[in-house]
Order: sequence, then structure tokens, then C-alpha cells
Amino acid sequence: MPRRLALCVLLSVALVASACGGDDGGGGGDETAAGAEELVGVFKIDPGTCDTAGPVTKGSYFRMITPDGKPGDGPYVPNGDSPCGDKTWAPMKPGSDGGLRTGEYQPYPDPAFDDKGNGTAASVTQPTVWFAVTFANATNEKDPQTDAATSMPKIVVEEGKLSGDLSAYAAAWNKQHFNQGAPKPGGDRPGLTVGPTGTYDEATKAYTLDWSSQIVGGPFNNFTGVWHLEGTFEAEG
Repeated sequence: MPRRLALCVLLSVALVASACGGDDGGGGGDETAAGAEELVGVFKIDPGTCDTAGPVTKGSYFRMITPDGKPGDGPYVPNGDSPCGDKTWAPMKPGSDGGLRTGEYQPYPDPAFDDKGNGTAASVTQPTVWFAVTFANATNEKDPQTDAATSMPKIVVEEGKLSGDLSAYAAAWNKQHFNQGAPKPGGDRPGLTVGPTGTYDEATKAYTLDWSSQIVGGPFNNFTGVWHLEGTFEAEG
């Protein structure tokens, strides 16, 4: 009888340890997977460059897919104010922080628009002209389009591949807000929402970061923003 009791006790302890995540990792689903490293700092943005003959050939850019389009194939929305020969490409330039920051938010200023509807945020990227009005990018603790809580911007690397959570990313244009995160706040990935994905070179700190985010609601419902950032990563501290 004592031996059976001891066995029962040991089995109970093992089951409790398993249920509570008794390995060294501990914790919940928000943790970085084993073997992955969280990159906390600024993903410095190289400015997008193009010529009068075609698309952005180097650096960071934005494009927009029409509701009936597909990534890579389009059709893409042409922006008459683009400096590129192919007007569906909108090159972007680094903002006052140099690029996208992880580990903290880069929120919209107050007010988020000037009296003409231009977005005023300028920490991630400089405002970019889109149909005579500038769009501005920010990351916000509360999504300004939906009022939903977002996750802190997070990018991790594993074997040179990037992934993470950019649900806080948003664009402000013409006195309107558009969530452009991947995933969306709450974790959904509607339509063509994909990523973030990318590459990272540990030796040079060079990176590429890509994601797409389908707009839900408003005048651009079901249009999809396509974002590409590239440059070098600068760790905090």
C-alpha cells in the first residue's frame, strides 16, 4: 500500500509539472520560441530609390493592391505623385528615429493631421505624398482605426529569418486612419494580410522586412497595403 501511494504521488507531481509548463522556458504563448532571438532596437530604414524608367530598385517602399488583385501580380494602385516611372511604387524615407522601433511604440502626435489632412507623424518614416496628401506611419498602443489594443512591435530572428508582430502599425491619410499591421490587433489575418517576414545578417546587421495588411472598413475596404523596409538594425544600448 505505501508503494502504491508513493507511485500515485509521483504521477500527480509529474502531471502538475507538465500542465504548468515545468521546463526552463516557463510562461505563456507570447514568449519567443526556443532558438529565436528578439531584436530590440531600431530597424534603420534605407530610403527608397527609383528612376524615371521603373520601380523602386533599392530601399524601402509602399504599394497598394486593389481588392481584386494578388501579391506580385496586382493590379496595384498608381500614385500620381510617385517620383518613379512606375507610379504604383511609393519610395519612403527614414523619419526622425531613423526607422521602425521595437520594444516600444512610436505613436501619432497630437494632432495626427494638419488642417489639409496631411499625416504629421514623422518618427518612423517621413510623410509620403499619396494623391496630393501625405500619409504618415506610426505604431500605437491603441489602434486609432478600431480602438483595439495592440501588441508592442516585436521582431525575432531565427537562423537568419525574421518574424514577429506589427499589429500596432498604422497609416494616417486625409484625416483617416488605417490599420496596416500584420497580424491585425487581436491576431486576425484577413484577406491578403501576411507576415512580417524577412532576412537578417548577424555580421552586417543588414535586414529586409516585408508584410502586407488588408484594410478592413472605410473608403479603402479590401485594398491591401504592401510594405517593404530594408536597411540595418541598431540594437538598444
